[in-house]
Amino acid sequence: MIAKTPEEIMVLREGGHRLARHVRMLKEMVAPGVSSSFLETRAREMVARDGDEMAFLGYKGKKDKKGFPSGLCVSVNDIIVHSPAGQNGKVIEEGDVVCLDFGIRHQGLYTDHAVTVIAGKAKNPDDEKLVHGTQEALAAGVAKARVGNTTGDIGYAVEKVAEKYGFGFPRNLSGHGVGKRVHEEPHVPNFGKPGEGEKLVDGMVIAIEPMMTLGSGELYVDADGHSYRTRDGSRTAHFEHTILITKDGPEILTKE
Repeated sequence: MIAKTPEEIMVLREGGHRLARHVRMLKEMVAPGVSSSFLETRAREMVARDGDEMAFLGYKGKKDKKGFPSGLCVSVNDIIVHSPAGQNGKVIEEGDVVCLDFGIRHQGLYTDHAVTVIAGKAKNPDDEKLVHGTQEALAAGVAKARVGNTTGDIGYAVEKVAEKYGFGFPRNLSGHGVGKRVHEEPHVPNFGKPGEGEKLVDGMVIAIEPMMTLGSGELYVDADGHSYRTRDGSRTAHFEHTILITKDGPEILTKE
């Protein structure tokens, strides 16, 4: 969306603030022995307590016949995104790489946020590098979210960090516009060429979300019809912020 009024911007800021708090609290709950369904329950309670709505619950993409069954995605190890927390039956184990992807609708406007955390003690240094490097890629992408730049500038910055660490990444998943709907134009790929893609303008609201793997980055959709897994079984990480593009630079909305 293009935020055109101070009122819209205030709603987005408050929604992003609330979402960041929810995600931080859920992240603190991640530990060996905790189930994804427990996290789903806690997420629903948080949102209901604030009087907001779950953004993902019931969401239908263009090709979906049924709505998404959970409000929270908990994607573990070789699952990179979209694993429904309430239905996947996952119990977190020591050293699991756990992504929490969550969105809410506050006073009619949407924000979207994701973090990845290692449960307990990491199994190897590569997992720690993966989490750190994907977060670094997000920061690099956000830094390019400026008026006059393009989605290609963001994608190029993210891709250069992936190359630096030798990470793979999927080319069929991307960031996106957000605000009036969960997913809007423009697409914000995690690769690109400087100056190409859609021009970024004042007031534009986008979700930037690097997704990285320790393998090739090739994916397939699991039998549940939602979860994207790596074909080579490699571990994955995913970070995401909702960003407001302003004449003074990028504003991260999903922060406390």
